[in-house]
Amino acid sequence: MAVTTQPGSYPRSDFQTGLCDCCDDIGTCCCALWCYPCLGCTIASAMDECCLCGLGMPIRSVYRTKYNISGSMCNDFLVTWCCPHCATCQLKRDIMRRQQQGIF
Repeated sequence: MAVTTQPGSYPRSDFQTGLCDCCDDIGTCCCALWCYPCLGCTIASAMDECCLCGLGMPIRSVYRTKYNISGSMCNDFLVTWCCPHCATCQLKRDIMRRQQQGIF
């Protein structure tokens, strides 16, 4: 029998909010619009990463892999390249939800 998940890993899931669900959290959306690098630093800090790593495909891929979220690196690249603000807000909303659930 093949092992498909590691012990203690998270079950396969999707992001807890949609890419364009910016109205779910207006504060995060405003932060992305007026101080995008600040939002990136907030995300990187929450993930114990360098502040310069908080934006873009690499941080999204690391997060998605850690929490076993469906997707691919190609998808991460396309989403963060075509819609960087929405992708970053989605990541921040997911982090906040996982913090509330006690699984971050």
